[in-house]
Amino acid sequence: MKLKQPFLLFLGNAPSRAKLKMANSVMHFIPNAAMGFHRFPDCQIAIDGLEEFSIEQAKERGAKSLVLGLVNNGGYIEDAWLPAIEAAIYAGLDIISGMHTKLDECMGPSGRSLRELASDRGVQLHNLRHHDGPLSVGTGLKRAGTRVLMVGTDCGSGKMFTAITLTRALQAAGKNAQFVATGQCGILVAGSGIAIDAVGADFISGAVETMTPATSGIQVIEGQGSLFHPAYAGVSLGLLHGAQPDYLIVCHESGRDQMINFTQPLPSIADTIARNVALARDTNPHCQCVGISLNTASLTEGDALSQIAILEQKHHMPVTDPYRFGVEKFLKRLGVETDQDRL
Repeated sequence: MKLKQPFLLFLGNAPSRAKLKMANSVMHFIPNAAMGFHRFPDCQIAIDGLEEFSIEQAKERGAKSLVLGLVNNGGYIEDAWLPAIEAAIYAGLDIISGMHTKLDECMGPSGRSLRELASDRGVQLHNLRHHDGPLSVGTGLKRAGTRVLMVGTDCGSGKMFTAITLTRALQAAGKNAQFVATGQCGILVAGSGIAIDAVGADFISGAVETMTPATSGIQVIEGQGSLFHPAYAGVSLGLLHGAQPDYLIVCHESGRDQMINFTQPLPSIADTIARNVALARDTNPHCQCVGISLNTASLTEGDALSQIAILEQKHHMPVTDPYRFGVEKFLKRLGVETDQDRL
C-alpha cells in the first residue's frame, strides 16, 4: 500500500479534538507527513502547528492525499463530508479513509460515484479498514521469532501508542523490531497492516498469522478491544490466538472504571492479566505478561508516579506511562540493553 504524502488532514465538522483519531495519530507519530488541515466553517477545532487550507490551496502547496482525520459513532462517511471529498478528487488528491463505509460505495454530490470520479482523475481511494486480499484460517502452528502483544482492560486504553513507542525504542536500541498494525490508525502510521475488526470472524487469527510470519526479530503487535468487552471480545481473542505472543503488555487508563460508551465496569488489571495469559497459552504455552502500560493523562505527574509505584508493588512487574516516562522499563524486562545501562 502506497499512501502518498504529504497529507491534508480533513477535520470536517469534528466537535472535539477527541474525535480526530486519525489526525491525532498522524500528528503524534508522523507529523512531517502532514502539510495542513481543512475544516468546515463552523468547526472550532484546529491543529497546532499546521496551517488551514482550502483543498485547492493545499493542492497548490503540494498535498498528495486527503486523510479523513476524524471519526464518528458507527464509522460511516457522512453526507456532509462528500462535497469536500469530491472536490479533493477533482483536485487530484488520493483519499485515505479509516471508516467502515467504503469510499467506492459512496455517491458524490455530482451524482457520480466516488469510484468513477477517482478513476477519471487517476487518483486512488484507500479504505484502510478493508483488506481485499485472500486470508486463511489460523493454524496455531509455531513460527520463529519473538512477539509482543498489547492487550487492554478496554478499547482506547493506549495499545497502539504503547506498541509504536515500544517498537521505536527497540529500534533505537539496535534491535530488529517491527510494528504490526491491526487498526486503521496504526495502518495510516505504518503504511501497512490489516484492520482486524473488519475481518470475518473465522479469519481473524489467520490474518494475524499472515501479518506476523516467521522472523529473526521482534514483532510488536497492536492489540484491539478487550477480552472482557461485550462487543469486541471476539476480535481480541482471535488476535490473541493468531499472534501467539511470547509476551503481553496490559494497557489501562488510570481512573477509568467503566467501558467507553458501554455500561459494563472495567475488569481489574489482575483479572485482565490472568485471562489474557491463560487464553494466550492456547497457542503459546510459554506466554507471560511482562508489564503494564498506564495512561496517566488525568493525573498530576506526582500522582502518576505514586500510582505507578503502587501497581508495581501489587503486580510485581514494571509499570510506566509511555507518553510521560518512556518504555525503558519494558526494554529491561525484555532483556534489551539500553544506553543508560551502558553508562
